[in-house]
Amino acid sequence: MKMHFCIPVSQQRSDSLGGRYVLYSVYLDGFLFCKVRYSQLHRWNEQLRRVFGNCLPPFPPKYYLAMTPSMAEERRDQLERYLQNVTADPNMLRSDVFIEFLKRVQLNTFDVATEKAALDIFLPNGRSIKVEILTSDMAERILEVVLHKFGLRQELVGYFGLFLIRFCKEGKLSVVKKLADFELPYVCLCNAEVENCKVGLRKWYMDPALDSVLMDCRAAVDLLYMQAVQDIEEGCAKPTQAQRQELEAFQKENNQIKFLELSQEVRHYGCMQLDPCTCDYPEPGCRALLSVGNHEISCCITLPDNQTQDVTFQMSRVKCWQVTFLGALLDTDGPQRILNQNLELRFQYSEESRWQWFVIYTKQAFLLSSCLKKMISEKMVKLAAESPEMQIEVLDQGKSQKYHVQQSQQKDYSGFLPRKRKIKRAESDCVFGTIKEEDL
Repeated sequence: MKMHFCIPVSQQRSDSLGGRYVLYSVYLDGFLFCKVRYSQLHRWNEQLRRVFGNCLPPFPPKYYLAMTPSMAEERRDQLERYLQNVTADPNMLRSDVFIEFLKRVQLNTFDVATEKAALDIFLPNGRSIKVEILTSDMAERILEVVLHKFGLRQELVGYFGLFLIRFCKEGKLSVVKKLADFELPYVCLCNAEVENCKVGLRKWYMDPALDSVLMDCRAAVDLLYMQAVQDIEEGCAKPTQAQRQELEAFQKENNQIKFLELSQEVRHYGCMQLDPCTCDYPEPGCRALLSVGNHEISCCITLPDNQTQDVTFQMSRVKCWQVTFLGALLDTDGPQRILNQNLELRFQYSEESRWQWFVIYTKQAFLLSSCLKKMISEKMVKLAAESPEMQIEVLDQGKSQKYHVQQSQQKDYSGFLPRKRKIKRAESDCVFGTIKEEDL
């Protein structure tokens, strides 16, 4: 599936010979990922083409004369689409050419040398494991090291992921973003500019039924138990009073298996809870608390009269979704790390035989979109397992898994809305439209 790459801003620069070039700021999930020149991306594309041939998406052509503003804007837009499309191929994501280039541009952008370092990886219970790494180690590598140190079996590594997490003042944990396999956690952490930001280990699947796959591994059970206890203590999972009493009894007995089995029946167990946000349902400006997982988007909505309303959107009735972002880029010639942004995610939903758009305003819109993609991915894997006539390819659990698919009950569309206007520089607010992302 395509990733949330975008190039919201580009800058004219002078080289050592007095010539001019354009430096593109590439963002992933709303965070600055790297800054690159067209020539760097062009050479990378040529290297990929030697390996993958005509499987590559089209790359914007060279111009041998000076570009007009409209040509420059078209190239920026084409580069955005190229980055999104090239990451949709799981074979490319695993290739050395792909990985080494992205590793190098991350290090160069933030002027980080490859050297030994210590990194604290926070567990779901708030404790941390210190691991010795190289600053150039990717998230995939660090995840394997941490889970090996924890005693997890190799084939189960893909059920977990590394996340940027933030410890809020009230002690609650907020997930900022899921780190892609090719991101460099040390670099991300040093340059995130998010208060109290850490690298955390969490399970990475949205269907609680997948717990059963991990139950015969002691280390996996320990990790699931830590996260389940934390989710219940922080109110992300909401047991009834009777369930809470029974869960507390299992905790006293240190019966983790029984605790997790009962947790399966707890409301919102295994879901990702987002920070408080606002939505336009049932009317604009309503406050909302979202829990995403178990094939649904669950919203606890506070109405203007302070009454609450629980609304659940089933993923089977979601047709598509789009991310749009509005915000300001401050200090565009400096080291901007994260878009100072207001984000929205809108999704189209079938209700009473009518398709309607619902809008959620949240700074975690990219994380929410990643969760929706994950639910689609897990559904497709499940459908494939149930029907031998289907073929799909899903990059999950560490490796690409192939299945035979002829028809799918649901087509996954997600993307960015078209850009509304060009980026304004300096301190003034500006509108970032969004990039059109086709069928994922």
